[in-house]
Amino acid sequence: MDDAYHARLVAHLRLSLIEGVGPRLYQLLINRFGSPEEVFSASENALLETPGVGRRLAARLRNPPAVAETEELIETCFKAGIDILWPEHIRYPRLLKEIPDPPLALFARGELKSEDELAVAIVGTRHASTYGLAMAERLAAGLARAGVTIISGLARGIDAAAHRGALMAGGRTIAVLGSGVARIYPPEHAALAEEILQHGALLSEAPPHAPPHGGMFPQRNRIISGMALGVVIVEAGESSGALITARHAVEQNREVFAVPGRADAPNSRGCNRLLRDGAKWVESPEDVLEELGPLARPVARSDGTTIRQPAELKLTPLEQQVLQTIRSDPTPIDEVIAMTGLAASQVLAIISVLEMRKLIRRLGTNVQRLW
Repeated sequence: MDDAYHARLVAHLRLSLIEGVGPRLYQLLINRFGSPEEVFSASENALLETPGVGRRLAARLRNPPAVAETEELIETCFKAGIDILWPEHIRYPRLLKEIPDPPLALFARGELKSEDELAVAIVGTRHASTYGLAMAERLAAGLARAGVTIISGLARGIDAAAHRGALMAGGRTIAVLGSGVARIYPPEHAALAEEILQHGALLSEAPPHAPPHGGMFPQRNRIISGMALGVVIVEAGESSGALITARHAVEQNREVFAVPGRADAPNSRGCNRLLRDGAKWVESPEDVLEELGPLARPVARSDGTTIRQPAELKLTPLEQQVLQTIRSDPTPIDEVIAMTGLAASQVLAIISVLEMRKLIRRLGTNVQRLW
């Protein structure tokens, strides 16, 4: 970390960790004053002219955390293997930069990979039924086997089942916490958190040792949906926090899916209402993959392949091999045959499958990738 980068990080954290400063207010302050240092040295009257700043917050802004205190936080994180991801960090999740209120800083344990951009969130009630737990686990496992990273909140019930399903399938999963990443909540999920660290990451906006508090849980839901291409709700009552995640997903232009439940079950009312309001009906992992649209940019996977459309995850190895040889400009079929080394009849049959799945189109003796 060079000195200039370090100085910018310290200034950024000093402002962003002040109670009452969220993403929108941070940007208002920077737009008005130019830098965190200029905010700290502004007069009370100048600060009060900023929308959302009252006298108490103005006082906190004029007495920010000391540089030494912030340096100590950075050093503590470094020694504990905790990354501080902020918008300048190379591993700050790209999808979060697209949402209206991206987190100013994320404290991260574990590893984020580029393939985690191909992610689906699975959330739901803490008071799940046997059916709900089984569905969450099955959907997460199926999506994870296809190569999708599963994102959830490490809460009791559906969240934990989603993480476990992904892990049992040998896939990746990310937990976004309502406490610090060094203070696991609920405590009985400490072992699950450790397992997630071997196959994904733990993330939180709160400093590493921060205790859980009520306001953090709704706030972290926008991160869960923001890091995903779509959100699946599995069992949710009418006042479930999972519905907050669904609302964030709509605001962030993410797909919303819901698992149908019994009409007389209180834990199904939220999901059934979402379905009435236009959420996509989900019974299987395939239902999710079919609905997710083309990616804003290709995602490189650890096996060397590149994914442009989530539906590609349903392909067999041979179908994937053929698709990888087809370009976005017209590609001669003879060239595809030569590059794959497969029999012409086999390539033609696979091209028909890819065309039916709307991944390519045939143009005479050429084929062209659609995404």
